[in-house]
Amino acid sequence: MSEHAIADRGGTQRLAPVQVSLATTYVTLLRWTLAQIGAMLPLIIVVQAMLAAGIIVGFGFLIPNIDAPTALFLSTGAPTVLLLTIGLVMVPQGVSRSRTDGTFTYMRGLPVARPLLLAADLTVWLLIGLPSVAVGVLVATLRYDIALSFDWPVLIAATLLVTLMATAVGYAIAVSLPPMLAQLITQVLVFFVLLFSPVTFGVGQLPEWFQAAHDILPVRPAADLLRAGLASDVFGASLRDLAVLVAWTVAGVAISVRALVRRR
Repeated sequence: MSEHAIADRGGTQRLAPVQVSLATTYVTLLRWTLAQIGAMLPLIIVVQAMLAAGIIVGFGFLIPNIDAPTALFLSTGAPTVLLLTIGLVMVPQGVSRSRTDGTFTYMRGLPVARPLLLAADLTVWLLIGLPSVAVGVLVATLRYDIALSFDWPVLIAATLLVTLMATAVGYAIAVSLPPMLAQLITQVLVFFVLLFSPVTFGVGQLPEWFQAAHDILPVRPAADLLRAGLASDVFGASLRDLAVLVAWTVAGVAISVRALVRRR
């Protein structure tokens, strides 16, 4: 909302608010967020694409004589690792930096709907994450000569939901905790996703209590949904997976919005 001068009956000038549409505000905030990243944006996208290729090729070196089913499982799990890394690691680190340098406080002070601040950030990180998923799928196809059977509606919906969930949860971590603590937690989450989550390996390799924990955590459901979209003739997902992701997404968005609108 901006202001312009008008004259009252006595000829006195006063300021009156000018209504700005939500769409215009959202686009402006989106441009602002992109401008903050600036010249680093192409570099971030390239690094994420390299990470996508590195996960698929590098994990293949750790598994000697990798067979076709294992290669398919690894390749269809890599996009989940990428999206979770962006949402649960890069987003909290970026928000924590903006809280430290004062940018976050400045943005909260603008006369705009606070949820639009979150929406603009979510959009930017979605744009950053999508190219890396495409690169990961391409590298997997070329490296292991696997045949993927795309279920496009499921794949598109799963990619959007997983990205939204991871980014919302990461944002909630960043705005709810002190910056240093939030960045420390993101470092732990990297190892948890890569080494202790059934994304690049089967859930049966985990202890039973850990398998049960992953039934309510969002990592395995995210991987299952993306797999169902990438190789629909081999993998499937359940409504429970969808419900778990939606629940975590709603919780992340609710915590983030509450932190944005709360007065400090």
